[in-house]
Amino acid sequence: MKKVGLYFGTFNPIHIGHLVIANHMVEFSDLDEVWFVVTPQSPFKTKKTLLDNHQRFEMVYEATKDYSKLKPSNIEFNLPQPNYTINTLVHLGEKYPVGYDFSLIMGEDNLKGFHKWKNYETILELHNLYVYPRISEGTTDHQFKNHDKIHRVDAPIMEISSTFIRREHKNGKNIKPLLPPEVWKYMDEMNFYR
Repeated sequence: MKKVGLYFGTFNPIHIGHLVIANHMVEFSDLDEVWFVVTPQSPFKTKKTLLDNHQRFEMVYEATKDYSKLKPSNIEFNLPQPNYTINTLVHLGEKYPVGYDFSLIMGEDNLKGFHKWKNYETILELHNLYVYPRISEGTTDHQFKNHDKIHRVDAPIMEISSTFIRREHKNGKNIKPLLPPEVWKYMDEMNFYR
């Protein structure tokens, strides 16, 4: 049974913070692989700031190609939009009926709002959550405090955001150190976020 952690995001763009967290999850937990699930449209985000799905997928591919345990995934590209995590998990279960155990990777900030997710009880019944620390406001719902399906992984706290990268790149700041070299090269060649 291959244990796969699903790391959902728009990855607009993917940055070193994403890689550090994903690599930490796969090296310091019982996960065998981490799949970066490139989200076409989050129910909580507007689409106007997003690069094309395939361009973001290409950046994730470029960022992960040298890491054998990290994989890009476009599994959500053909699902109805806006998509919900529960639908993706059902789809993955149908596509990979044997040999795979899918878990979710999320930041502590997302866990605080997890009770608002569509069918969150079903997700927690069928899947494990791997939670990494984030500096954020609010408190975690008591039902998630000592849940046997929720595993806290003491990953480094990464306070880098794609929003910051896009904004400061547009403002002419040098954000190159915040991106994997292949992502910077692709982003620069394609003149993204100017």
